[in-house]
Amino acid sequence: RQVPEVNPGEVLIKMNSVAICATDVIYWQFGKLADYVIKKPMVLGHEGSGVIQKVGCGVTNVKTGDKVAIEPGVPRDTDDYVKAGRYNLSPTIYFCSSPPDDGLMCRFFVHKADYVYKLPDCVSLEEAALAEPLSVGIHACRRGRVKLGCKVFICGAGKELDQCRLTLSDDRFHSDFSCERLEKAKQMGASATIKVEKCPTCPIEFAQKVKTALGCSGAEVTLECTGAEFCVQAGIYATRSGGTVVLVGIGPASVNIPVSNAALRELDIRGVLRYTNTWPMALAMMSTKKVDVKPMITHRFPLEQATEGFETSKKLAPCRKSNPGPHPHISTFKYNLSFPPSNPGVKKYKKPVKNS
Repeated sequence: RQVPEVNPGEVLIKMNSVAICATDVIYWQFGKLADYVIKKPMVLGHEGSGVIQKVGCGVTNVKTGDKVAIEPGVPRDTDDYVKAGRYNLSPTIYFCSSPPDDGLMCRFFVHKADYVYKLPDCVSLEEAALAEPLSVGIHACRRGRVKLGCKVFICGAGKELDQCRLTLSDDRFHSDFSCERLEKAKQMGASATIKVEKCPTCPIEFAQKVKTALGCSGAEVTLECTGAEFCVQAGIYATRSGGTVVLVGIGPASVNIPVSNAALRELDIRGVLRYTNTWPMALAMMSTKKVDVKPMITHRFPLEQATEGFETSKKLAPCRKSNPGPHPHISTFKYNLSFPPSNPGVKKYKKPVKNS
């Protein structure tokens, strides 16, 4: 298709790298995630970077030739959430590869200039694509009020929270089904790890193992990154009284949780929806080497082999066919797609037309 002219305030980006997220795999396999249902063909991909090819009128933050990271969520309206600085909660937000909005897995993409960020010289385009999952971790830690010295339990050693150095904590404890991911968590700075059995039965017993490993009455902050019912329950039991449980992973629509236990111990249970105002911090952490995302890049595929990339991701971290929801095994793997220059295809941010 033809490459369109950009509108004022927009930029045309030649895509360089896009990482495959768990949600991409789920949409690819099942066509839906939670309440989001694909009703027409949709381009996937929301973790990306590229090079500015053209800028629209009024754009001053970037210029042609700049390498940029792309924040995939763009507010369409200046509603109360946007005014409060929590634009991630806006119900009309455009979000790449979230139905019905197209994503970044194409050769050219038109995006709002305010939501692209020029890369520091020491940050590569491949690394920049992982500013998105790192942003999830940053936002989760902000929601959990993680601070220096906190004892943090991270349930699910997935990609977003494998960047566990951002917690600023010396005590970071990971659990997961996967030995490979737990080993990766150790490499990324986890103080200790524990493997979850494939068919766990008692979340209270598991929580006690966590407390023993932490050497205290429980974690001050638990970052629950799987969405699995057992893990949510164990995360609550493993958190000390007065602590905070942050629900990062998306699981089934409804799960059973020990609400009385949480209430009587004054636990704060907080949700996470993507991120807001995190890209500057993510890129700063990469440029100062506070976080090294390069070990997270495990495979590379050209765009023509995108299907092979999805198949590889599926094999390494299979979904449960009986439940088209997130599974703890699919939160880690990212596959870089390097885009050849030929045969452009364009996906564009589109403001919805309101009926008069």
